[in-house]
Amino acid sequence: MSKSRVSSGSPLEPVIGFSRAIRTGKQIMVAGTAPIEPDGSTTPGDAAAQMERCCAIVARAIADLGGDIADTVRTCIYLTDRADFDAVARVHGKWFGAARPATTTLIVSGFVRPEWKVEIEAEVMEA
Repeated sequence: MSKSRVSSGSPLEPVIGFSRAIRTGKQIMVAGTAPIEPDGSTTPGDAAAQMERCCAIVARAIADLGGDIADTVRTCIYLTDRADFDAVARVHGKWFGAARPATTTLIVSGFVRPEWKVEIEAEVMEA
């Protein structure tokens, strides 16, 4: 089965050696996605603003592979501060509410860049 890959343009992708997302058949897997702006900087603002950017990157990767965010079946949210959960959950609901994927939220000690407050990964399965 062939694979299609997309990049979000993150400067970390070629350094680490990963793709933002991969499509294999009817499945799209989106890697852990951080709040990175096109110039490589971190999205300014609170965890909700960063989650908006993460979700926009995820949605674009899904669309670039011919998928639809409404077909998302799983997401995993990583947070550095439990207090940010409600705000981040509302953003998740805005982007993924129609899909209602199986979702896990984990509190982690940190990310590659200390200013990141959130990351998300996603999986899409088309009917």
